[in-house]
Amino acid sequence: MTCYNFAAGPAMLPVKVITQIKQDLPDYAHSGMSVMEISHRSALYKELYAETKANLLELMKLDQAEYDVLFLTGGATQQFTTIPLNLARKYHRIAVVDSGHWAQRAAEDAAKVPGLTVDIVASSKDNNYTAVPEIPTEFDQDYDYLHITTNNTIMGTAYRDDQIPKTDIPMVADMSSNFLGQEYDYSKFAVIYAGAQKNLAPAGLTVLVIRKDLLVKHDDLPGLFDFATEAKKESALNTPPVFQVYVAGLALKWLKEKGGVAGIEAINQEKAKLLYDCLAESKNFESKVDPDSRSIMNVPFVSGDPDLDAEFVKEATAHQLLNLKGHRLVGGMRASIYNAMPLEGVQALCDFIKDFDAKH
Repeated sequence: MTCYNFAAGPAMLPVKVITQIKQDLPDYAHSGMSVMEISHRSALYKELYAETKANLLELMKLDQAEYDVLFLTGGATQQFTTIPLNLARKYHRIAVVDSGHWAQRAAEDAAKVPGLTVDIVASSKDNNYTAVPEIPTEFDQDYDYLHITTNNTIMGTAYRDDQIPKTDIPMVADMSSNFLGQEYDYSKFAVIYAGAQKNLAPAGLTVLVIRKDLLVKHDDLPGLFDFATEAKKESALNTPPVFQVYVAGLALKWLKEKGGVAGIEAINQEKAKLLYDCLAESKNFESKVDPDSRSIMNVPFVSGDPDLDAEFVKEATAHQLLNLKGHRLVGGMRASIYNAMPLEGVQALCDFIKDFDAKH
């Protein structure tokens, strides 16, 4: 029986990527060394790094003359602090759009930076985070930047590109859970950051894409916290996560074979429609998310009966449909259907939902 992993992260990787990893584990590029052993100072890694960076910017349709890419450790949550340390330098005030748990965490951590004021300029708290709030373009205060979260892993909401305006102030986006999973005009953003463990690579790598005009060295910051220093050292100020960058490189090549971001979004839209339509027809389960704000990456659904939800998760696991238990803040179930989840996996889940409905 085929196993399908619906975990929110670390999430499944493409089968082709895992197959290549198995081949490279004992001997990478005929070097006699495992891919997990190669030095970050070696020509092997420098070539890998340059190719991965170039492919990423190509997929995002960003000019290497205007944007740089940092491959960082510390997780995306570390950027809740590091980004304001680097960018909130003129007004010492940032604006945050509160679309759910991770946006709140970003605001809370930024507020701990000494001398920094954090304003919530829009929120979907009133609708219990079942729809994304409108992103403002006019402000009463001067801000160093506006922070948004494009996809809300826990709540199952997301912004489409046409819901994201161009702003006069720099826009910073946490794209951790839909990075390269749907099309955006990435040039709208001054900074984009994402933990790799959803759509790109194993946990341990954070990708940060930044406009080069924002790479200003700050002597009051330790080197590891200073984006300009990291960029100058090509993300190798300390030992970078070589294996994760290697896997990301494979995932980006796989994505190019799928037709780039546009190609994978078409597949992701098909998967999401299949699941949302199934839930609309289910007698036991439903999606609480506003249709205009639905994520195509994370699909929470509930029955309203915790016991029935628990039974569903147990039986689904026995059928090799794994990690469907919902986040504790929402309950119920959550199917994360990132880039690597095949259409067949979503079809298997829909078939199981129908069979479960027939028995209950």
